[in-house]
Amino acid sequence: MAILSGALAFLFTQQMNASFNRGRDKRMTTRQIADLRKITMEFDIQLHATSQRMNDLTAQVEARSDAQGKKIVAELQVLESLMREFAGKISRQARAQQSDISPAAVPQTGRAQGPASAYVASLAPVIEQNDLLETIRASLEENRVDLYLQPIVSLPQRKLRYYEALSRLRAQDGSVIMPAQYIKVAAPAGLMSVVDNLLLFRCVQVVRRLTQKTRDIGIFCNISGDTLADTEFFPQFLDYMQANRDLAGQIIFEFAQEAVLNAGAAGERNLRRLSEMGFPLSMDHVETLALDFPRLKAMGFSHLKVRATTLVGGMDGANAAVAAEDFKKLLSRHGLNLIAERVEDEKTVVQLLDFTVDYAQGFLFGEPRAVRDDAQRGADSATVTASGTAAVLPLRKAS
Repeated sequence: MAILSGALAFLFTQQMNASFNRGRDKRMTTRQIADLRKITMEFDIQLHATSQRMNDLTAQVEARSDAQGKKIVAELQVLESLMREFAGKISRQARAQQSDISPAAVPQTGRAQGPASAYVASLAPVIEQNDLLETIRASLEENRVDLYLQPIVSLPQRKLRYYEALSRLRAQDGSVIMPAQYIKVAAPAGLMSVVDNLLLFRCVQVVRRLTQKTRDIGIFCNISGDTLADTEFFPQFLDYMQANRDLAGQIIFEFAQEAVLNAGAAGERNLRRLSEMGFPLSMDHVETLALDFPRLKAMGFSHLKVRATTLVGGMDGANAAVAAEDFKKLLSRHGLNLIAERVEDEKTVVQLLDFTVDYAQGFLFGEPRAVRDDAQRGADSATVTASGTAAVLPLRKAS
């Protein structure tokens, strides 16, 4: 009986242990299933959130692509309009010049008109102008318009802060036509608005490329007085810049002093509109410093370029109201930065530092360097482009 009772007790104990173990395993399995369900639910939530973020990102990319596509189309339309305008002006100019040198309009060779050499000499300026106009036309039509950038540095650190954009035309033989050469022909022909608009178009492309790397560097873009006074072009110019207001602060529009002084009420309104969009203004080719500085500030000017020789050689010749030592303080009171241009030697820099000049520009800090075409892309990887693919040649001091 004792042995039987012990065996029964042992079997009962084993049965109880097995039942307890089964209950424990069941509870553990239940907890694991609950944990798996919780993990699955969290994964579903994260998957849904990720999917939503991907959808939002896709929508943003599509919106940006659509906006970029529209901008490219708009810019192409601007270029197409420019070329139509250019072709029309060239045609009108050519017809006018043909009438100017027609037999009825020029002296005829003959005994009553003097020697033939005098007659040929009288036609030489007209022929030369026609040749240059034809060169300008071909350069624009064949995209032989080069953009050059010259650095503007801060003083005394000599840190690169801006570029000035300059346009050059290339003849078919590769020779460079400087602004001083083509302006005298392009301006009377009414073509400066075309040249300025092409320069502006390329400046916008360069700035967009620059801002992908840094927003600390801006570009000075020159606009001629003829363009400022062009009642057909300038409203289009303002519309174009309105569409590119995101570049305000990176593009500084520069006007010659003569153009600003002769702008008139309409011109001043245009300057103020540019400033209200957020684009700073600059004045160069300054011949007199007897300026209405509060009025300049009211129009939106924030930079004044003065030749270094004017600052270091005495201000009396420029009709300045103060000495060079006090000129920077005068400008600062009216919110204007002083840029000394045409700086070519270290001695001049030392003198400019005595006048606390903000910025300097000149061959000492770097000569104008061309924006490279696709075929010239090479070793330089650090770059700015005008079309998204052209690089700026490295800056170097003039020899």
